[in-house]
Amino acid sequence: EDLTNGSYDDVLNVDQLQKLLYLLESTDDPVIIERALVTLGNNAAFSANQVIIRELDGIPVIGSKINNPNPSIKEKALNALNNLSVNVENQVKIKVYMNQVCKDVLSGPLDSAVQLAGLRLLTNMTVTDDHQHVLSCYVPDLLRVLLAGNAARAELLLLKLLVNLSENPAMAEGLLGAQVDSSFLSLYDGHVAKEILLRALTLSRNVTKCLGKEGSLAVQPTFPTGSLFFLLYGEDYAQKMRALAEHCDADVKEKVTFIPKF
Repeated sequence: EDLTNGSYDDVLNVDQLQKLLYLLESTDDPVIIERALVTLGNNAAFSANQVIIRELDGIPVIGSKINNPNPSIKEKALNALNNLSVNVENQVKIKVYMNQVCKDVLSGPLDSAVQLAGLRLLTNMTVTDDHQHVLSCYVPDLLRVLLAGNAARAELLLLKLLVNLSENPAMAEGLLGAQVDSSFLSLYDGHVAKEILLRALTLSRNVTKCLGKEGSLAVQPTFPTGSLFFLLYGEDYAQKMRALAEHCDADVKEKVTFIPKF
């Protein structure tokens, strides 16, 4: 049986998964590698197989392929890891790849398949606080890529990732202190797509509420000029919030009402 055949729709059993992992580890044929990763990724969508692949030591086999110079193979490996990362125990093993994934996201072409796959994986890995600290040093660069150009899909995924980080008070100081271009405020223009605007508002709400009386940063650190803090506490931002309070969309207006006032 050809387990890498694209028409093979059955959920694989333990023996089949083991054979596929062995094939992936032992071949140098890029076509076979890519097809094996697709099959493993599809099977990793099932919770039982997420456990089996981990117990077969399959995560390092798949993870090693994110260093492959072939972008298509790299993307398929990231997709498989993304499905595997739904399992919390798998995240412990996948964590070791987060630095490399960040570097690929930051250096890759905007909206490329590899960048988007990497962002989806990082977003899954930061749903809880457990591994968010790994991204601490990458926050300024993530903000830079967010503002780098007209890349709608990457922009949305980056905001999802940053919102995840902003929900952790331990990450708030790093976010507020990050250097960011003033064009960041364009995310709050009234004509911005709703899904972008709502996430941008959630991001600013999360980080600024940490500075409130009930926030974990009640003793306010000193933030450098040019940081996100200075943008979110500047008059330009305040004007945008006043304008959004009159936005035609009820969800946007409601979100603005939850932005802390200082």
